[in-house]
Amino acid sequence: MTFRSVILGTGSALPKQRVSNDDLAQRVDTSDEWIVARTGIRFRHIAGEGETTATLGAQAARHALAAADVQADTIDLIILATATPDQTFPASATKVQALLGIHDCIAFDVAAVCSGFLYALSVADSMIRTGAARRAIVIGAETFSRILDWEDRTTCVLFGDGAGAVVLEGQEGEAGILSTKLHADGRHNELLYVDGGPSTTGTVGHVRMKGSEVFRHAVVNLATVMTEVLDSTGLTPADVDWVVPHQANARILDATARKLGLSADRIVVTVDQHANTSAASVPLALDTAVRDGRIQRGQLLVLEAMGGGFTWGAAAVRY
Repeated sequence: MTFRSVILGTGSALPKQRVSNDDLAQRVDTSDEWIVARTGIRFRHIAGEGETTATLGAQAARHALAAADVQADTIDLIILATATPDQTFPASATKVQALLGIHDCIAFDVAAVCSGFLYALSVADSMIRTGAARRAIVIGAETFSRILDWEDRTTCVLFGDGAGAVVLEGQEGEAGILSTKLHADGRHNELLYVDGGPSTTGTVGHVRMKGSEVFRHAVVNLATVMTEVLDSTGLTPADVDWVVPHQANARILDATARKLGLSADRIVVTVDQHANTSAASVPLALDTAVRDGRIQRGQLLVLEAMGGGFTWGAAAVRY
C-alpha cells in the first residue's frame, strides 16, 4: 500500500457582505453586462469590519475540522496561503492557530498569490510523507478588497474575499494526493503585481494587471501543468471526474477545458458567485462542490491555478 496525504474534510468561509455587479456599478463606471460578458462574474463577497484574512481562514478551518470529525488539538501543521496577510509579520497562520485554540504546532504562511493553495498543499504533502507532520490544515484565505484600486474598473470588478481549507492526514491506501507539480517564471512580474511593499514603497499598494497578457499565459500554462500532473500518475483527462480550477475568469476556464478536450460539465465553476478570491478560490470551489454532492469519495480530481509571479501548479487527488 502507498502512504499518501488524504483529504479528511473541507471547509470554507465568506464575508457577510455580498456585492452584485449592479452594486459595483453605483461605485465605478461599469455595468452587469460588461462584467458578465468579460469575466462571468455576477457576485463577490467583501470583508467588513472585524473580518480579516486570519478570521476567515480560522472559520474555514473550523468547518473543515468539523467535516473531518477531527479535534483542533490533534493538528500539528497549519499552512496558510495568502497574498493579503493581517500583518507583515507574524504569519497569519499563527493567528489562525491561536483562534483555533492550538497552543503548539508548526504554523507558517506561503505567498504564491493565486497559486498559493497549490504550493501550500504540496508543502504539506511533502511534510506528511516525510513524517514531519501527521495531520495538517491547509488554508487559502484572502481579503483582496483591501489592495484594490476602486477607481480602476479593469481590476476592482474581478476580485472578492473568502477562505477555503482542507484537513490532511497521512494514511496507507489508494486515496489521497497522487502528485503535485509547481512552476514559477519571475520574468512576468509587470503583467500582474501590486505596486507597493515594505522594502520598496513602505506601503501596501494596489493590484495592477495587463489582463489580455495574463489570459494568454494562463491558458497555455494551466493546460500544460494539468497534462504534466496527469502524465506523472499514468492518467489521462478521460480519467478525471472533476477539475477544480482557480476561479479567475470564466473565459480562462472554458479555454483551458477546450485545450484539454474536457467537457464543461466536468469543471467546477464558482467564479460567478465568488469572483476571483486568489489563493482561496481552489479550496473554496472544492468545498462548494463537496457540500453540494458533486464531488464524491473515490473520484479523481485535478486542482489547478496560476497567479502573479507568474506561479502556477496542479495536483491530482483521489478524493
